[in-house]
Amino acid sequence: MLRPQELSEGEREHWRELRARSTTPRNPFMEPEFTDVVARVRPRARVAVLYDGGEAAGFLPHERGPLGQGRAIGLGVSDCQGAVLRPGLVPDIRQLLRACSLSSFAFDNLEAEQELFVPHAAEEHTAYVIDVEKGYEAYESVLRAQSPKFLKTTLAKERRLGRQVGDVRFVFDEREPAALRTLMEWKSAQYRRTGRRDRFAQEWISRLVARLAETRAPQCTGTLSVLYAGGRPVAAHFGLRSTAVLACWFPAYDPGFAKYSPGLVLHLRMAEAAATEGIGLLDMGRGAAEYKDSLKTGELPVYEGAATRPGAGAALHWLGREPARRAHGFVRARPRLASLAARTLKGAARLRRS
Repeated sequence: MLRPQELSEGEREHWRELRARSTTPRNPFMEPEFTDVVARVRPRARVAVLYDGGEAAGFLPHERGPLGQGRAIGLGVSDCQGAVLRPGLVPDIRQLLRACSLSSFAFDNLEAEQELFVPHAAEEHTAYVIDVEKGYEAYESVLRAQSPKFLKTTLAKERRLGRQVGDVRFVFDEREPAALRTLMEWKSAQYRRTGRRDRFAQEWISRLVARLAETRAPQCTGTLSVLYAGGRPVAAHFGLRSTAVLACWFPAYDPGFAKYSPGLVLHLRMAEAAATEGIGLLDMGRGAAEYKDSLKTGELPVYEGAATRPGAGAALHWLGREPARRAHGFVRARPRLASLAARTLKGAARLRRS
């Protein structure tokens, strides 16, 4: 059991080799660099190193809470979670938790094909993806076939934005700190406007994003993309990229330009730039949204739940998370109720602002 900073370079390289051998897309949230940065803002971060025959055969990054309640590294913001194991290695889950001094291990975006934890999932969710493996033109062809009106309208709005506001410019990897601050301000305002918890009001998340913006590793690079019009930012996105996957994380836009759908234009330009960089997949994460339905080419399963072993810590985990999770699941499964809940959240947000 090690703090992430205590891993040797050899262990980190072995971690990367195991990820390279995985059959799942190489998501940057599953790389050692992400765990390293989380550890700098979350002091309870740990990595369990599994050995087989004297050789490191797996890694389980996690955070440890009261009574040994464990959680996936970066739970609440990380969009891909799980253990990094040698193919075919499936240790006994209770023995692993005991060795880690954990009573439970909670996850909410468990990666598909995680044989160790999927049997303990309580819910399956859908993550929406954009496949640009064959290039951006091939992706546009898919959009023309499945949603021709959407593509035509979005491109027309991009042209109108250029005519009425000023030259449209896209930067895939913007390094200007002010642009990141602007994105975070837009996103915070969006959270408040829709009645949702403002993630950037949590200091550790703001610090995490700021540090990841400075992370430049081949399989985990913080990437700020900005759409400009007339010299000013109108939409932006911050995410992480590997050589194969762009993990879409925090998109937002200036509401003053909403009629031009700058967020949709931004995603098209991100897909184009990613394809040019040789990235084959944009992962937009779980959670239904109209813009995801319009942009997606496919879906991937992700899982929510917890592996536990008997004890007070497991009972505490159940009491702390299960009632709320089940209530959320009940609402999500009923579209009319979900719509009412969304309207109620927005109404409450307006009352708080008034």
